[in-house]
Amino acid sequence: MDLLLQWLTADGAVTTATATMLIVTSLFTSMMTATLGIGGGVLLLAVMAGSMPIASLIPVHGLVQLGSNGNRALMTFRHIDWAMLRFFALGALLGAIAASFIVVQLPLVVIQFAVAAFILFLVWGSKPKTQNMKPAGRALAGMITTIVSMFVGATGPLVAAFVHRNSYNKMQITATFASCMTFQHGLKAFVFSFVGFSFSQWAGLMVAMIISGALGTFIGLKVLKRIPAQHFIKVFKWIVTLLALRLLWQAIQSL
Repeated sequence: MDLLLQWLTADGAVTTATATMLIVTSLFTSMMTATLGIGGGVLLLAVMAGSMPIASLIPVHGLVQLGSNGNRALMTFRHIDWAMLRFFALGALLGAIAASFIVVQLPLVVIQFAVAAFILFLVWGSKPKTQNMKPAGRALAGMITTIVSMFVGATGPLVAAFVHRNSYNKMQITATFASCMTFQHGLKAFVFSFVGFSFSQWAGLMVAMIISGALGTFIGLKVLKRIPAQHFIKVFKWIVTLLALRLLWQAIQSL
């Protein structure tokens, strides 16, 4: 029992109560994302930020989200838009390479304002009669969001805004968003491993959070199938909008 607790608490880096809270939170945030399409990753990041060492926050959150999005992508496999994923992945790879050469980082407040404004435009701005993005646009989405992720971490709302530009049904939105985020978080895990972050200390907690997240995803997808398509799209748009407004508020507060 002591060995198990040591494994789950990352050798005492967090308390047993905190580890339990994070495992339960992973379940509910995964259920939220599976049901509403977005929001769980940002909420989980906020909870983790106040519960664990800051130095471990982004890599641990990234790997847990890799598991959560990967599970959701597998459970909705037949609904993935593979053309979107293929070009998004190509752009993401180019973005990761480009980001490694960026020496001067923009101030966080500038990035927050820019990302929030861009999200609001993508969701509410005028759209062509056919909403489907062209291959170049899909690759650009992967490149931009991957570069931005190197600065602001959680890019789910921005990726979701790009996905929303396509004429998808609710299952395609959930599946394609999950697959794009899986690839992006996979790139992050590789980068953090490459620079020497030790995931082994956090393995127990991450595995437990990924397992509870898979259960949350399973429950959330059951709920999703019962939500009317029009209602889902409307809720999805407003959640993305609220997350963008949250970014604006954080930027204003930091001025």
